[in-house]
Amino acid sequence: MGISRQILAELPMLRRFARASTGSQDLGDAYVETALSNLLAMPEMASGGADLKIVLYKLLVAAMRSLDPGSTPSHQATPTQTAANRNLMGMTPRHRIAFLLKSLEGFTLDDIARVLDCRVTEAENLVALGSSDIAEQLRTDVLIIEDEPMIALDLEDLVTELGHEVIGVARTHTEAVRMIARRKPGLVLSDIKLADGSSGLTAVNEILQSVDVPVIFITAYPERFLKGDKPEPAFLVTKPYLPETVRSLISQALFFDRKAGNKRVSAA
Repeated sequence: MGISRQILAELPMLRRFARASTGSQDLGDAYVETALSNLLAMPEMASGGADLKIVLYKLLVAAMRSLDPGSTPSHQATPTQTAANRNLMGMTPRHRIAFLLKSLEGFTLDDIARVLDCRVTEAENLVALGSSDIAEQLRTDVLIIEDEPMIALDLEDLVTELGHEVIGVARTHTEAVRMIARRKPGLVLSDIKLADGSSGLTAVNEILQSVDVPVIFITAYPERFLKGDKPEPAFLVTKPYLPETVRSLISQALFFDRKAGNKRVSAA
């Protein structure tokens, strides 16, 4: 496989990671673009049998260094980006990035050490610190939109373990809208295809007209939603998912939503 095809194969997940790390589609994509531009400027990094995936994430993390605590948010930043930068001041991004590399991307500690240019023992410590930091968030109410009973039950268990309360499990578009009218959640977990053939995406977009809430989509086909079109879901869980991935994205979604104060017009 040529290097161009390898990059295309890694691109959707690279963009997902950048988005989860920054809480913004535009900001995440900008960092990915910078990483790819740097790779084109230094093609030797991908030569000599180098692991292209490691190289790409290494360049992406380097591009995101501007998010270090103490940096000054751009005057052009959106309310979400401004809030994210405020929250980032209180924690070390290196911790959070290490945690996401393991929980979201499934990197080994050895791979994380290579991406972050550190020892394996330091990578292990960073992951632990990131997990602790990112768990320090406000508890919230969660609506689950999922038509498969076993998956819904598993998601409910994961959400409860994190200290949140599940206010309901909707199997259809109609049920989701009815539940949201009774009680406003602080987070929505939504499948894309629902029991009656309706769309979770449609349900979420209708919900977002009346309540401002972060959304995590669950789908077996993430590449369909990561094509570079706008808007795109900020947080995606790929089926079959790892529990650690769901926990990570729940924390990330709530982390970036806190104090954001911007109205979501559309989820995707």
